[in-house]
Amino acid sequence: MSKRRAIISYDKLTIEQKKQILRDFPDGYINHLTSIKTPTSEVLDALVWETDEVIYLVKINKVQPKIKPAVEDDDDFDDDFDKADDDLESDDDLESDDDDSDGFDDDESSDDDED
Repeated sequence: MSKRRAIISYDKLTIEQKKQILRDFPDGYINHLTSIKTPTSEVLDALVWETDEVIYLVKINKVQPKIKPAVEDDDDFDDDFDKADDDLESDDDLESDDDDSDGFDDDESSDDDED
């Protein structure tokens, strides 16, 4: 005796059927999905799920990830980069700074010469 076959959407499954799918696929069913092309050229993901009485083709709705909209004006990055360049000191500016805030003596004489 052959089993009855049925096509059903995951959203229309009963809670008990969804629990049974979780028991049958304890590691998840994502690796068991097949892609099916409909006559309207739409591609669906489906799970072949076999019970004692029925072989189900369960249509799974694709979850669209929420993606931030693309930035249309990418010139902002260049502006920020140019501002950062203006804030940096040139090599000439660094050499002319005789700042004693580094904590080191600039004297060439040392305390050892006083013996």
